[in-house]
Order: sequence, then structure tokens, then C-alpha cells
Amino acid sequence: MLNGMNEADLRHPLLRWRPSVARAIAPHWAALLTLALFLIAGLVALDDYGVSADEVWQRNVGFGVIGYVRGQVDALLDYSVQFDSVAFVAPLLAAEPALGLTDSRSIHLAHHLAVHLFFLVGGGFAYFLARRLFRNRLIALFAMLLFLLHPRLYAHSFFNSKDIPFLVMFIVTLYLTHRAFKRDTVAAFLLLGAAAGALVNLRIMGVVLFAAVSSMRLLDFAFAQGRAERKRILVTSGAFALAGFLMAYALMPYLWADPVGRAVEWWAVLSEHPTNPVELFRGTLYRSADFPADYIPVWIAISSPLFALTLGLAGAASVLAKWIRSPLGGFRSARLRFGALLLGCFALPILASTQLDINFYNGWRHAYYLWAPFALLGAYGLVGLISALMRARLRLAIYAAAGAGLATTLISMALLHPNQQLYFNALVDRTTQDHLRTQYALDYWGHATRREIERLLEESLIPLADVNWTGSFREPSLSNNVRILPRAERGRIVEAMGLQAFPVSEDAKNVDLALRQAQVYGSAISIIERKADLRPVYEETLRREPILNSIFDVHQLDDGLALVKEPCAPSYLTRQGVRLSITPVDADDLPYWRRARGFEVINHSLSAQGALLDGKCVAWVPLPNYPIADFGIAWPQNLLDEAAAREAMRRAQAQGRALARAAYDVYLSGNDLVYVNETCDPNETEDLFHLNVFPQRTDDLPDEWRERGFQRFSFEFHRRGALLEEGCVALFPLPDYPAAGFQTGQRFADGGNQWRAEFSANPERYRIAYRAAMASEPLARGVFDVYSTGDSLVYVKEPCEQADTEDRFYLHIVPVQASDLPDERREHGFANLDFAFFLNGAAFDGKCAATVPLPEYAVESIRTGQFVSGEGEIWSAEFALAGRATPARSRSAARRQRGPDPPRKRRIRRRVLRWARLR
Repeated sequence: MLNGMNEADLRHPLLRWRPSVARAIAPHWAALLTLALFLIAGLVALDDYGVSADEVWQRNVGFGVIGYVRGQVDALLDYSVQFDSVAFVAPLLAAEPALGLTDSRSIHLAHHLAVHLFFLVGGGFAYFLARRLFRNRLIALFAMLLFLLHPRLYAHSFFNSKDIPFLVMFIVTLYLTHRAFKRDTVAAFLLLGAAAGALVNLRIMGVVLFAAVSSMRLLDFAFAQGRAERKRILVTSGAFALAGFLMAYALMPYLWADPVGRAVEWWAVLSEHPTNPVELFRGTLYRSADFPADYIPVWIAISSPLFALTLGLAGAASVLAKWIRSPLGGFRSARLRFGALLLGCFALPILASTQLDINFYNGWRHAYYLWAPFALLGAYGLVGLISALMRARLRLAIYAAAGAGLATTLISMALLHPNQQLYFNALVDRTTQDHLRTQYALDYWGHATRREIERLLEESLIPLADVNWTGSFREPSLSNNVRILPRAERGRIVEAMGLQAFPVSEDAKNVDLALRQAQVYGSAISIIERKADLRPVYEETLRREPILNSIFDVHQLDDGLALVKEPCAPSYLTRQGVRLSITPVDADDLPYWRRARGFEVINHSLSAQGALLDGKCVAWVPLPNYPIADFGIAWPQNLLDEAAAREAMRRAQAQGRALARAAYDVYLSGNDLVYVNETCDPNETEDLFHLNVFPQRTDDLPDEWRERGFQRFSFEFHRRGALLEEGCVALFPLPDYPAAGFQTGQRFADGGNQWRAEFSANPERYRIAYRAAMASEPLARGVFDVYSTGDSLVYVKEPCEQADTEDRFYLHIVPVQASDLPDERREHGFANLDFAFFLNGAAFDGKCAATVPLPEYAVESIRTGQFVSGEGEIWSAEFALAGRATPARSRSAARRQRGPDPPRKRRIRRRVLRWARLR
């Protein structure tokens, strides 16, 4: 008996299993303890990082692909949904409902934790791979720490859900590569192939490992002795290739329809990438497609710990020297062979990036996977140095130096927290003020000042930042960081819309007013300003009558002017200015170069002078300290004052022609389009308005727009509109040619539509066509009934909703004589008169009517209907013009039996399709 258990109990399989696991784990206690400490540190730091732009984008891509796989979306139309991998993100999205994750904060924190845990798993695989290579637990622990203690990678291990999973999967695949070559079995190579396929799916640069493994197998085949060994190599290599291709194919739905053609397209996107941002590199602004050839090597060199770079390069040199000295010996040594594979995986992509036109940007984040082989080469370098020394004391000194290097990196990371992604080593000059900010892209994902934002939330006054751009280079806004804040605090930020991160030039104005300033190595990366003196200014205006009522109410104070606007949107401060024309009592008070004119002109930026207080814009504009005889105030052109806006709104609603009912009601009043929203939220005016004008005659368009068939305009509300107590109103003057139809709406900053409307310029004509059609029998009945009025076809639907008109109509006309067709249509045998509803029709009184003129030649038959791109027909009808109609045809027998989908179902399907096309 032992603690109440007899000998039979001790033979139980579960009890025998526990000691065996303990014996297997015990030798690696140092590595497990280290990973546990990293996990604790990660949990503590989890809430310190903001949300990157790519995280939100990855969620949208993930939902798009999931919808395609589930059959909710019929096509993957955007390159990002086609080629961006969701193999890591999709399981997280699927798990959100089960975990009860509903608000954005908990969702993003859970994703951050998942990415960081995966990063720590990569550290574990680095340890066990180094343990297999060197049979030394201390060297293996060093390799793991070298992998984990990279400042930039550590920060990205929370918020980078694309590049960090690829890095981790790369080192996992390296581990399985060593295991497969060691065991040399079909099962081992099948597992390796599956991992390599998943690696390629995460990023196509995973083909680097495919190429490396294939090269080593070719060498094995060349040096194989005997037919049996060659056969085994061929079989295992075939298993590797097959498993890799099947896994890559299975994880990328876009390949399912055409694996070969779309794989070629996938590779082409690597160099001809649609994303081509501007980025600062060594003091010069480049488009990403135009970076110098040394872009990746330089970024790796300046942003990695120097001691790690030294050891990694020493390991690479050691492996290369031994292979050159004895190629056959290098091939026969398993450790040297694997060292050569690591060297190839690191060096060849860098050489390719300098020679091929590969589109990199955002530093070297797309090449973070190179750190996996490089960290292991660092272990080779450490082993090489130790092996070269005979004395134990010298070897101990090398271990101590390596430990000191790791400790230095750890201290740097702690001091930089939570801005480790801004780490630069001593190769970059940091002695000049703001040198980093003026030489390299810094916090391109906008994390640098999250803590400053949270501190500001505790203040009674949430300010607008003074935005001082340096040339055309700027840091990103903090809008992404807002998403990870608690909902209540996030609401306060969105209401204020007054916080931004921005670089500060040496001659920037009002720097002394900064409330918070984030710095890295003495280089200012962001500043947030608080104008605490604006609260008493605003309170003083409540006791005074304005001297001018215009875009802002202007109040004269003792030493300046107070400008107040209510209601107000942030753009009225961040994108506006005011010009003062000041005439002094004594002209000698003017600067000497102004004295001849007799007055002085002073321009003020309202972003520097104003703040958003309680939903009101308040700005203070100082006046010169000399006696003033007179002054004038002017706003930028094209701005509406409240009186003009109110009159335009009244005139449009009373006398204008209502063209569309959407988020904004759109009227045609004179030669202006008038946008009216009577329940307007000022923050909703911040997104850009767009307008496409389709002319009645294409020849009326300017030359550069004729090929497109329409002219595109865009405008900002604060330049064309006004905020009133009655709502929002904006005016846009139309071009002087007759218009047939319009497309308009607002776009979010990320490119999606806040709202969108399409409508005819003259809806009354379609009401008349509807009345004429109702006097006859229809030629065909379907979703739309089709009538003939002699020279035109009339499409009628009653009742009708906007969703019924959004899909394109097709109209194919077969003539009696094929010679009547234009030359380019004769081989098809019919004229194609496809049309968009808003250019040929209008909605009114719950009905829709569209007209299409018939050609002058004799018509034998007509086929018409609606279709959704990538899905097929919604409905169709075919008839002879004499009136003998065939039944309306749809896409399937089931559709024929059940009739057309109800309007709500069609609306949902079309929205899903439009969302897929947008993304």
C-alpha cells in the first residue's frame, strides 16, 4: 500500500501516464518557466496596445471568406478577400459567439491574447528545434530568448494578426522539416507538407520553405546510394508536395474554381500589389513600389538588437565557411545541412527583394518571418564562438556576454513599453532632436499615444489637437486606438473628435501648450493639446451679444475675438481657418512691409485656436496689441452661413424637385442639388460626399470623362453645407450640361459607403410613361411587367422599393434583318441595350417605372430581365413585339415554382453581394 493505493491501482494507465509526462517535462523546466513568465508579462501588458488598422480589415476579410464558404456570398471580388489568408483569423471569428464576445473591446483583447499565445508557441518551437540541433538545453534556451526578445516583434505579437502568425508558422515548419529529414518517413513528410501548405496560405512567401526543402531532397537524391534509397526519397518527396498543395488549396477558397490560373494570379499580386502607400525612408518620401533595393536589409539592420545581429551574422558566416571548406562534409553533417537550409531561408528572400520588384511597406513587417531562421543562426554563431575557445573561463565569458545582450534588450523593451514597435538600435543617429521622426516611418499603425488618450479622458475638457504636418509626411490618426477603449470612454472620444497623433516640427507653434507628449529616444512622435483657457472664453460669450452672426457667431472680448458655433462638427475646427483684415489707428504700428497698404492681414488656423466644448465649437482669435480703427473677418470661399443655408433649405422643400429619399433627401433647386437631413448628427457630416453626374449626351462631358460616361465630383460638408437647429443642409452647383441621372452618397474613410442613392434627374417623365403604359396590356409579366408604348418599352413594378431597382437590367433585341445591327453586334445576332434603372427610370408613389426607346428597325423578338454580377439572372422574359409573350424565366425550376423572392430577401442578398464586392 502507498498512500491508500494498492499495487493494482499503480498499474492503471492514467497513473502510469502522469509520471512519464513529468519525466519528459522535467529537463525543460527552465524553458517552461521562461514561457510562463512571458505569459504573465503578456497578460499584464495585454491592455496596453491599441488596435491596428489591419485588425479591423482582417475581420472584414474573414467574414467575407466565411460567407463565401457558407454559400452566403457567391463571389470573392476584391483582391484582399481573394488572396489575404484567414486561416488564423477565421477560427477566432467562429469562436466569438461561443465565448460570448460581443463588444469591440472584448473582441480585440481576445484576438490580441490569441496572437500573443501563438507567438509564445513559436518560442517553444524555437527551443525544441535548437534542442534537436545542438543537444544542449542552455543553447536551446538562448535560441528561444533570441526569438522572443525582439522589441518590434514583441509589440507586434499583440496586434499583428497577419505577420506574427506567419513568423510562428515558419518556425513550426522549420521544426517539422528537421523532424522529417531525421525520420525520413512518409508520415513525417506528409505532416511537413501540410504545415508548409498552411504556411503558403498565410503568406505566399512560404514558397521559400518549399524551395528549400525541395532543394535538400534533390541533393539527397543525387547522393543516394542504391535504388531503394532513391525510391524512398521520391515517395517521401511526393508525399510532401501532395500534402502541401492540398493544404494550400483547401485553405484558400479563391483557388477552388481554377487552382493553377489563380495561383499564378496570386503570385503576380505579390509584385504588382494594389496597395502602394507613401512612406518615409532615410529622410525621403517614396511610394512603396519605388523603394530602394536595400529597403528590407536596412530596416532589419537598424531595428534589430545589435548583439542578435552580430551573432546571427557570425552563425551565417560559420555555416558558409564550413560548407566552402568541405562541401561533402557539410552535406554529410545533419547540423551543417540544416544550417545551410536556414541560411538559404534567410538570405535568398533578401537577395530576391533587392533584385525583384516586390512591393514591401510598413518597415519590414512583411519579412518578419526571416527572424525565425536568423534567430537559429544566432544559436549557430554562439556555438561557433564557444567551440573556437579552449579555456572554460573564455567560454563562460561568451555565455555571460550573451546573457548581457539578452538582458540589455529586455531592459530596452521595458523602457520603451508600450512602444516597442518603435525600437531602433545604435546604427541610427539619435542625437539630433526629432531625427527619427524626420528619417523613418514610426508608428504607422497609430499606437503611440493610447495612454495619453486615456489620461485625457479623465480631464474635464477634452481638446482638439493642434495638427502640424511636416511637409507631406504625417503620422496616422488615433482612430484605431479608440476602438479598443471601453464603450463609455469611446463614446466620449467620438463625441469630442479632438484627439490626433502628429509629428511636431521644430518651429511648430503652441508647442508650449502641450498637455501630453509621447517621445521615443528624444524624438517627439505625438502631442495632444488641451486649451484649458477656452472654457472661460466660452462662458464669457454667454454674457455678451455677438457682433456678427455668420458661420460662427463672433464675440468681441478685451484682447481678441471669440468664435462660437452651435451645433458644430469637428471639421469646422480641424479644416477651417479665418482671415482678419486689421486697420490700425496709427499706420506706424504695422510691420514696415504693410505700411504702404495701411492694413494687416492675419490668418488663423481654428484647429490651433479652438476646441469642441459640449457639442459647440469654440475658438479664440487674438487681436494685435496696438489700437485698432477697424477690422474685417472673412471665411474661406464656398461656405454657407446659417441664413443662406436656411433659405436654400426652405426653397428646396417648397419649390424644388425631390429626387431621392435617403439618409439625406436630395432636391433639384435651380441649378443646385440640395442635400437636407432634418435629424442630422454633426459627426455624420465628417465623411466625404461623392456625386457622379451622368449627362444626357456623353459629348457634353469634359474630354477626360467621356470614356467613363459620367463626371465625378466630391465635396466636404463643411465647405458646401451648414449645421442648423433644423438639421443639415448642403448645396452643390451642377455643371451646365443637361443631366440624365445622378449617383451620390457619403463614403467612410476606409472606402465603404455610409449611404448611397441613385436617381433620375427628371422623374416626372416616368410618371407620364407609367400612365401611358397602364392603358395597354403587358407584353410580359415578371418581377417587372413590360409594356410597349409604340416607340418605347416601359418597365413597371408596383409596389416597388429601392432594392428592386439596384440591380442592372439587360435588354437584348433581335432584329428581323441582321444587317440592321451595328457591325460589332452582327456576330452576336442581337443588339445589347443593357441599362441602369436610375438613368432610365424613377420611383414615385410606391411605384417604379423605366423607359427604353426601341430601335427604328423591325424587331423580331426581345429578351430582357435583371441580373446580379457573379450570381446570374433575377428574372427574365422573352417575347415578340406583336405581344405573344413566353412565361417569365428565372434561374432555376425552384424559382419558377415559388415565384420571385420577396423584396426583403432580395434586399438582404444584394446587400451581401455588394458588401463582398466592396471588400
